[in-house]
Amino acid sequence: MSARASAFRRGTETAHRALLACVAAASIAGCADLARAPESLPSDRAALAAPFSIDGRLSARRGNEGIAGQFTWTHDGDDDRIELSTPLGQTLARLSGDATDVKIETSDGRIETARDWDTLTGRVFGLPLPVGGMSAWLRGLAREGSPHTLVRDDQERPAYLRQDGWEIAYVYPDATAAHASRLTLRYSAVEPIDVRIVIDRWP
Repeated sequence: MSARASAFRRGTETAHRALLACVAAASIAGCADLARAPESLPSDRAALAAPFSIDGRLSARRGNEGIAGQFTWTHDGDDDRIELSTPLGQTLARLSGDATDVKIETSDGRIETARDWDTLTGRVFGLPLPVGGMSAWLRGLAREGSPHTLVRDDQERPAYLRQDGWEIAYVYPDATAAHASRLTLRYSAVEPIDVRIVIDRWP
């Protein structure tokens, strides 16, 4: 395990212990605010459907399998379109689809389709990427139809989100930023999946 992944896991464990301690002692002064921080609320359909277009960089790894590159991500309603490219701008793959039908076209002209993102990205890249969830998680939202836990920071921005077995940590460029500039995602399994995202441009 890399030093960065190990540090993220230690931070996650520390956050869990702090939350449990505060829930158990919510009546103690100074702990009440943190005890209210975790949320398990219905997803906001309007916010999830809101369109966005962002640019950034992504790296993902599971064991010896990995993928890295720049991306442009366009989301509108249920539709997502992602173009992955090298730092020099050469297209690696184009991904497109919705909750029931997804497609990847690779730079060599190969086209693969599937019913969901996890199956398709696992087949093409060697590791499943939860693109459907990520379109929500990028904005600090929980995807619809699945329980989640959300912890907010002092500015009421998403700081930590857990859903579908994934743990997402958010880093903001400054205290006034509305959107995170860095996200670290981890899926704990026999071979954990680590995803790191840097967002260079928000709308």
